[in-house]
Amino acid sequence: MQDTVVAVAGLAYGGAAVEAWRALPGAVGVKLSRLALYPGGLLALSLIAALSAPILRGALLRHLWISYRTGFGQSVISVLAGVGVFIALAVFSIWPILQGGPIDPRFGGAFSAYGAGIGVLVAEAVLVRRIEADPRMRQQLEA
Repeated sequence: MQDTVVAVAGLAYGGAAVEAWRALPGAVGVKLSRLALYPGGLLALSLIAALSAPILRGALLRHLWISYRTGFGQSVISVLAGVGVFIALAVFSIWPILQGGPIDPRFGGAFSAYGAGIGVLVAEAVLVRRIEADPRMRQQLEA
């Protein structure tokens, strides 16, 4: 589940960034910073924080453990719901472009937030692997 959501989030982000690149005014450097550098930096920051800060890592592990125990994210419907959320977020990211009006040069904040969200998703995927690799947790999950 986590790997699927990370892949869909990345693909949706890529599609939104390509569309934004086409419509965003300004020099290549501005476009690159708004659509790749800032979001990439926030992705890295959120990933590092989620995996290295004990309080954040613990909160994510608890969330993942509860999700596994309740079965959320383990069915086709819950996976499709997660995928739908990320597609909706990608559409939200490019909404000003879809409206056809003038684009504010500061446009790009939604892309940075999306990048940070993908960082958290990658952290969750890493933590799921840890849960699955722990024999005690695996035994409880399969019970």
